[in-house]
Amino acid sequence: MKSQRMPAIVLRRTNYGEADRILQLITPHGKRSVIARGVRREKSRLAGGIELFAICEIVIGEGKGELGILTSSKLVQFYRHIMDDYDRMQFAYTAIKLVNKSSEMVDGPEWYNVLAETLVGLDSSTISFDIIQAWFYLHYAAIMGYELSLWHDDAGNALSPKLLYRYDVGERGLCAASNGELTSDHIKLLRLLSTRSLKVLAQIGGVASVSSDCLAVAREHAAI
Repeated sequence: MKSQRMPAIVLRRTNYGEADRILQLITPHGKRSVIARGVRREKSRLAGGIELFAICEIVIGEGKGELGILTSSKLVQFYRHIMDDYDRMQFAYTAIKLVNKSSEMVDGPEWYNVLAETLVGLDSSTISFDIIQAWFYLHYAAIMGYELSLWHDDAGNALSPKLLYRYDVGERGLCAASNGELTSDHIKLLRLLSTRSLKVLAQIGGVASVSSDCLAVAREHAAI
């Protein structure tokens, strides 16, 4: 039997039969569906390695069709602090559900990287919750094929630090507006969110005054 070893994040666990579970997983190789046989039994060696909000190391054996067989699982990193904050925990569930649904339409290794970094961010109280959410939504939209343009407006003109902008839902982009709420500081943060890791963003100060506006833009663009 051929087998593959890889890191994975659990997206969904569904009870099956008397003691089994069907698992939806996101991995660096894309989305995988596996059956964990006997995992609900008290002495199962698989149970401890398939927790939510965690990076797991798994081994998948060949099964019937596209459903693999989970033969080994080990917990590599459990982000337990996510559950200390209700809002962060709820967003973790939201991110997982979105990745689970959207990876059915667009499958690829990018989902694993984005979700893994989001969980790391949510586990750290030193990273702004607004920043984490905005970062996720911008990268989610990019994977889905509609990356937000942060260098040109909806008319194709280069963004100017002297102008104000607003997000246009119909055009899915920024448009110049005399009464716009987005300044050059907003544009700078949005650019950082789209190109830098959360670890890097955690070291950037002075963004609290614009982060909530950037989150609103990112959420609206992601159409969540």
